[in-house]
Amino acid sequence: MTDPVPEILEITLPAEAAGERLDKALAAALPDLSRTRIQALVRAGKVSLGSGLANDPGRKIAGGERVAVEIPPPEPAEPEAENIPLDIVHEDSDLIVIDKPAGLVVHPGAGNWSGTLVNALLHHCKGSLSGIGGVERPGIVHRLDKDTSGLLVAAKNDKAHRALAEQFADHGRTGDLERAYLALVWGAPNRPRGTIEAPIDRDPRNREKMHVSRPDRGREAVTHWELVESFGPPQTPLVSLVQCVLETGRTHQIRVHMAHIGHPVLGDPVYGAGYKTKAIHLGESAQASLTALDRQALHAAHLAFRHPATDELMSFDSDLPDDLQTLVESLKTQN
Repeated sequence: MTDPVPEILEITLPAEAAGERLDKALAAALPDLSRTRIQALVRAGKVSLGSGLANDPGRKIAGGERVAVEIPPPEPAEPEAENIPLDIVHEDSDLIVIDKPAGLVVHPGAGNWSGTLVNALLHHCKGSLSGIGGVERPGIVHRLDKDTSGLLVAAKNDKAHRALAEQFADHGRTGDLERAYLALVWGAPNRPRGTIEAPIDRDPRNREKMHVSRPDRGREAVTHWELVESFGPPQTPLVSLVQCVLETGRTHQIRVHMAHIGHPVLGDPVYGAGYKTKAIHLGESAQASLTALDRQALHAAHLAFRHPATDELMSFDSDLPDDLQTLVESLKTQN
């Protein structure tokens, strides 16, 4: 088996780019490569300008020069590829959309170096990853907690990764990105819909938790919620199904915000532990379903974004998984 050979890109810089930095001009001429990636290639001696090597990404160009850029084959990713079954909703040469099951960690980290979504994608996408930052890996632009199920998109190349990351950074404020979650929460809000604007930061008493903090310490966090259905006595519902739409993307945002307004997510061991005793008010079937759930009742049900290559609006929906649907059906007997 022969070793993979580097790709050589040859271009002529436009005359109107005279006076620009080399890295900026190359980034405009080679949109598949990020400016950071180009800077790394220049410093590594992989860019020829005219008859010699370029070694300074910030050098000013005259315009009209011939440039050759050597793209080394992607380095093997540090996480190992693993044959883990995936529920693939959509896949093309630029991206892949997964319906993630509860219990699957998205990215390798301390205590979870294998068995993650990244390990699974490295196996499934082998041969179709062109390298994110020069490394053969999927581009993760957003994450779901281990025990949150639902839709997640990953990029297969630098260009797609950058475009998707920009959309997620904007959180749909000026673009078409949409993220909606379904959550089963304790009790029922006193109105049909609302918005939670409360900054989120690390809890100083427990660094593994997040909490609502003072504005001068936390990061802006905005969650829009809407009541879908309530279960239990009409005057004092025991549980509600709510849809949450994110305007920001903070760690544990929905779980923290719903607990903040007194309606923590069912099964949440971190932010809803104080409500565990409320389960005794549920019927026998609902209690059994909640015990069997063994996770927070949170599901990423809707995801929409612009395709990074075609600009087509991509929209995906995911039904509640079996464990949450079983819990909903058992809660209906409370009505």
